[in-house]
Amino acid sequence: MITIIRNAEVYKPEKVGIKDVLLVGDKIAAIDDHIAIDTKGYVEVKEIDAMGKKLVPGFIDCHVHILGGGGEGGFATRTPEATLSGLTTAGVTTVVGCLGTDGVARDMLALLSKARGLDEEGITAYVYTGSYRLPLKTITGEIMKDIMAIDKVIGIGEVAISDHRSSQPTFEEFIRAAADARVAGMLSGKAGIVNIHLGDGPRKIDFLKRAIKETEIPVTQFLPTHVNRSPELFEECVQYAKDGGYIDFTGSDDPDFWEETDGEVRFSKGLKRLLKEGVNQNNFSLTSDGQGSMPVFNKEKEYVGIGIGKSTSLIKAIKECVFKEDIPLEIAIRAITSNPARILKLNKKGNIDINMDADLCLLDEKLDVDTVIAKGKVMVQNKKPVVYGTFENK
Repeated sequence: MITIIRNAEVYKPEKVGIKDVLLVGDKIAAIDDHIAIDTKGYVEVKEIDAMGKKLVPGFIDCHVHILGGGGEGGFATRTPEATLSGLTTAGVTTVVGCLGTDGVARDMLALLSKARGLDEEGITAYVYTGSYRLPLKTITGEIMKDIMAIDKVIGIGEVAISDHRSSQPTFEEFIRAAADARVAGMLSGKAGIVNIHLGDGPRKIDFLKRAIKETEIPVTQFLPTHVNRSPELFEECVQYAKDGGYIDFTGSDDPDFWEETDGEVRFSKGLKRLLKEGVNQNNFSLTSDGQGSMPVFNKEKEYVGIGIGKSTSLIKAIKECVFKEDIPLEIAIRAITSNPARILKLNKKGNIDINMDADLCLLDEKLDVDTVIAKGKVMVQNKKPVVYGTFENK
């Protein structure tokens, strides 16, 4: 299959102007001012007119409970699994699945199977091995074996610290797991990243500070998430990022509500602060915590129900950066494209360039997701899914 996207304003994520982009199979084959090919009718050529639209890399959501999450409020609060169209209509073409609080009723084999299913349905999926608790429950019985032997496993997590739901690990337990992940990543050519769930406990990122000060493990081996959970936690993470660490923001489908009730730092304001502080523009990412449970409180901080994290929070946060904080799209979009690709060593993802995977999104003038291409195949067109998961209602 050959596809030509014509007259798109291309963001690699760097803005390069109006271009045509040629896709051959599942790869990007050419980018030029004008592309003309003649297959003499032997091969079907699909053309997409992208006049007035922005072409950006497909989104990488690297923290999603694809198997479902939640359950902290009892069995009835277990959230449902992710669906293909729920991801693609949000612009997501690559997803990284994880387990959270519940690593018992949900396990790693089920998570791996769900990732393979999403892969078969048309997007790219990876997983972290383990859950909140240490020692980790893995597939093979060892962290290093999981990362080295299973293609979909790219790191460990989400390991919980500073949280009443964590296993309250010792520093020695924590650092041994991180060391195993690092060496396994080196041996397998993967990131071996340590995805860290940050809770709202008073210890904040103490384990990370100790890891950098007391061991030889580099700061870039860790990816702490939920860094915008509170202003106090965010302040520590700003300094951590200035010292070279990666930090991951969690998006919200309703940022005004969350900021008002929970005191969370919205991504747009957090990113503006990072830029003002001179933090490396490669060192931040944004994820949705998709399918995770989101307790809902009223203005009196009384529990009134439970919601579900959604990948749609990604583009909402990017739009707020551009339209409310005047952050250029080419900077903001890095958080869900080139930066997670670099951090996780997904070398064919996150950039629009020759020989990269043909994972792309077309955004309209309001930066809403209009068209999504994953592995060279159109998954969403005119804001509607054209490919559905196996058991989705069409």
